[in-house]
Amino acid sequence: MAAASAVAGRQAWFSSRWDRLNGARRVGGIDLARGLAVIGMVAAHLLWIEDFDLADAATWLDVVNGRSSILFATLAGVSIGLVTGGVRPLAPAAMRHARARLAVRAGLLWVIGILLIATGVPVYVILPAYAILFLLVLPLVSLGARALFILAAALAVVMPFVQVFLDALPFWSTPTGRVLDALSGWHYPFPVWVAFVIAGLGAARAGILRTRVQLALVGVGALLAVAAYGLDAATSTTSPSQTPSFMQSLWTAEPHSSGLLEIIGSGGFALAVIGLCLLICRTVLTWVVLPLRAVGAMPLTAYAVQILAWGIAATILLGTPEDLTAFRELEPFWPMTIALISGCTVWALLIGRGPLEWAVDQIARRASPSIG
Repeated sequence: MAAASAVAGRQAWFSSRWDRLNGARRVGGIDLARGLAVIGMVAAHLLWIEDFDLADAATWLDVVNGRSSILFATLAGVSIGLVTGGVRPLAPAAMRHARARLAVRAGLLWVIGILLIATGVPVYVILPAYAILFLLVLPLVSLGARALFILAAALAVVMPFVQVFLDALPFWSTPTGRVLDALSGWHYPFPVWVAFVIAGLGAARAGILRTRVQLALVGVGALLAVAAYGLDAATSTTSPSQTPSFMQSLWTAEPHSSGLLEIIGSGGFALAVIGLCLLICRTVLTWVVLPLRAVGAMPLTAYAVQILAWGIAATILLGTPEDLTAFRELEPFWPMTIALISGCTVWALLIGRGPLEWAVDQIARRASPSIG
């Protein structure tokens, strides 16, 4: 009897873990998109990638540069939208509690980001910017989809003009500027990148589980991407040896440039990928991509672990975590990626929620105990 009870207990535990990853409350397509974003950022960090050339398939991996982090930011907006009511924003009292919890999460993300920067690993850690973006979007969570999409479009068109001016300020070359750069995650500048989060929030409010919304995300996103990247290819005039003018800095789709064409093209790319992932997970392919969904179910843990593993491995093998070239030459991408995907899959199926996701949620709940 005791043995049978133990077996039943283990089966119930495994069933609960399976339901957490695959149950009705989990949006598998969003997990898949987050998993792709995390792996894309790992690839951008660890691989030697040549500039994109449509005629050379070997360069197509360049798609991860810049676009993975923009996809990650857009998904932040989707997540915020889902936890604040989805299609229908929460009632005012519940929304106040949700905002409070999200604000606590933002603070914790910022702290985790600063700790990851302190490892000395030579990457631009996205979490400080991610935290600021969370806070900037909180006043907007009661808006509907139309207002959010209009606002996102307006910011995407207007703010690149401002960003070119801000990036050119001598302040960023000062000691104070360099500190503020790290603390704010300025490599992912929030004045422009907030458009991605708002667009993701708008997608959630539009009803991201609806087939027509998913198809619209793919269609509109692909149209924006093709238009922006096509214009960039047809009109780009800057060579690597030139110091770009204001208009050249603005009219570009270069990764991490925050140029107008990058914001439109990469924002459209992110929306299309989200829509495509949601459509994929309506089919049997959702089981094929389960390991990637497991990564996306614990993106904070996966992101932090790859940086910590990098720091530890580089320190042991090279004596320092700061030599990017030497670490890339060790060809760590596939071992780290396979370990990351395998570890997340096993953890999700046998234990459940990612450890950092669990810790952040527990702290947020205790800081806002009246939230359900």
